[in-house]
Amino acid sequence: GPHHGEEAPLRGRCGSGTIFFSGCNLSCAYCQNADISQQLSGRQVTARKLASFMLELQALGCHNINLVSPTHVVGQIVRAIARAAEGGLSLPIVYNTGGYDNVETLALLNGIVDIYMPDMKYSQADVGERYSGVPDYPRVNQEAVLEMHRQVGDLILDSSGIARRGLLIRHLVLPGDKAGSSAILRFIAEEISKDTYLNIMDQYRPAYQACQYPDLNRRITRSEYQAVIRDAEEWGFGRLDLS
Repeated sequence: GPHHGEEAPLRGRCGSGTIFFSGCNLSCAYCQNADISQQLSGRQVTARKLASFMLELQALGCHNINLVSPTHVVGQIVRAIARAAEGGLSLPIVYNTGGYDNVETLALLNGIVDIYMPDMKYSQADVGERYSGVPDYPRVNQEAVLEMHRQVGDLILDSSGIARRGLLIRHLVLPGDKAGSSAILRFIAEEISKDTYLNIMDQYRPAYQACQYPDLNRRITRSEYQAVIRDAEEWGFGRLDLS
C-alpha cells in the first residue's frame, strides 16, 4: 500500500507504492521487519496478481512502485513488471535492497529499475558475517552500488521534488560504530559521487535477536549519530536526508 514513512522524494504527498516480499538474502540479527524477512509472514501470489498490485498502487496515486527486499525473487518480479507495463504501468520502479546483490543480476535489470535504494551496512567483512550471516559483504555491496550508479546516476527529482531516476543510499548507524561508517562514507565520496542522495539513519533499536549480541543490545547515542553526520559534511555530501 501507500507508504508515507519513506524518504521525502519517494513518499511525496501520496505515498510510495510499497510491496514487501517475504524472505531476504540477509539474516540481520537486528532486523526491524523480522516477521516478514525472517519468519516469512505473507502469502504466495502469481506474477499476474503481483502485476495487479502494482496497477492498484498506481491507481491510488502513488509516486512509484517500491519493491522491498526483492533480491531473492528478481525473476518473478521482472515477469510481473512486464505484465503490469502491458496493463499501463508507468511509475518509476524502486529497487529497495539490503545491498547484497549480484552484479550480473543487476546488469539484467538495466532499463527496468529506475531508482536503486540500497543499504550500505558494513565496511568490514567479519562484521557483516557476524551480524547478517553473509561472507564478504563490503566487496559485494560496493560492486553492486557501483553498478547501480553506472545504470541510473545520481538521484534526479522532478519539479515537485519527486524522485524520477537515480541512486539513493541508506546507511544505518550502529552502536559503537560497528558499521564502520567513516569507511563507507569515504567509498561513496571517492568512488560513487558526493552528489549522492544519502540517508544516514538514526533509528537503530535492538530488535529481533540483537539482545544476543552485547554490542548491539542498546540504542545509538546522539553523539554517535552526530559524529557520522559531521563526517559526511566534511566529505562534502550536499544531499543528506536527516528527516
